[in-house]
Amino acid sequence: MQQTGTVTSDYFRLDDELSAEETALRDRIRAFVDADILPIINDYWERAEFPRQLRPGLADLGIIGGTIEGNGCPGLSRRAMGIVSREIARGDGSVNTYIGVHSSLCMGAIDMLGSGEQRARLLPAMATLERTGAFALTEPEHGSDSVALETSARRDGEDWVLTGHKRWIGNGDAADVVVIFARDEADGNVKGFVMEKDDDGAHPAGYLPTVITGKMGKRAIPQSDIVIEDLRIPEANRLANCHSFRDVSRVLTATRGGAAWEAVGHAMAAYEIAAAYAGERVQFGKPIASFQLVQNKLANMLAELTAMQLMCTRMAELADTGRLTGPMASMVKMSTAQKAKWICSEARDMLAGNGVLIERHVARHLTDMDIVSTYEGTDSIQSLLVGRDITGISAFK
Repeated sequence: MQQTGTVTSDYFRLDDELSAEETALRDRIRAFVDADILPIINDYWERAEFPRQLRPGLADLGIIGGTIEGNGCPGLSRRAMGIVSREIARGDGSVNTYIGVHSSLCMGAIDMLGSGEQRARLLPAMATLERTGAFALTEPEHGSDSVALETSARRDGEDWVLTGHKRWIGNGDAADVVVIFARDEADGNVKGFVMEKDDDGAHPAGYLPTVITGKMGKRAIPQSDIVIEDLRIPEANRLANCHSFRDVSRVLTATRGGAAWEAVGHAMAAYEIAAAYAGERVQFGKPIASFQLVQNKLANMLAELTAMQLMCTRMAELADTGRLTGPMASMVKMSTAQKAKWICSEARDMLAGNGVLIERHVARHLTDMDIVSTYEGTDSIQSLLVGRDITGISAFK
């Protein structure tokens, strides 16, 4: 069962407002999803491997680098980048995470926090996926409180020596370029560093990644546990404009919107599959779409999905005009993640036994949404960020 067809998940016709370029971008990605991702993704998801043969096609879509301007990047608007996340996630969340880690987090950190020389040196090859990236912030003991990260960095001549432990790092096992955040022993502030593979294609000594196994969702994007032991990074690869965790937060705020758009993509897919299934599945001599309970489910699923789409559209408008705040982005991420989890769960319920089979795609979207609600700030943490903005009182201390 394909995720496209006569069922519409754009009930308020928001895509009618897209520009010609944005519409072409949407259609280009949908065609790639249908032709290249959907036929193979379930097999890779079940084997917990990333389909690396997709890289040339992803590069040809003209989406890598997202909103970054120059150095081979497309300079997309926030709404256009939202459409990218939505449409890729509508096909598969692991592929979307691969792009998000590489394009938004790693390349985004280099663009926002790096020097002009660093941007010119690193970004062009990443924009074509000739080199892939990762973003190493989270640690085994520091997820929601990543501000307290313990990985250390000390200056030694023209190098920095990093020691510590990172975990849940997407593409961390294979990336050519890894942005690593560590605490400077000299002043206690968090700094950013760019680790590059050696000329022979191997990671430098002291960078020891192990792929995490046994995941329930996002299975087609390897995430790594990384031990860092006296890893030497040259001063030229210290991100010039990363002076404290406040700078790291700027990157995370900029990318949080992508997780909300991803949630929309998962919810669209789940709703479309459920609505199409309701018209095909016959029980008691008639399609289940004729039953009141099923129509009630579909109506409420579509209402929640439409609310998600409206929030993300407004978020993009605010971001493109420089008016989006961190708490605003947190509210959208929190709300869309909650709604998308519910929509995917309702779709799984509507498909009953068939819903547990990955061949129907819903189970993949459901478990992937469970992951989305956790990364880039859990729903609980997002609520506290919004709560602090409402009350002026921090619940973190």
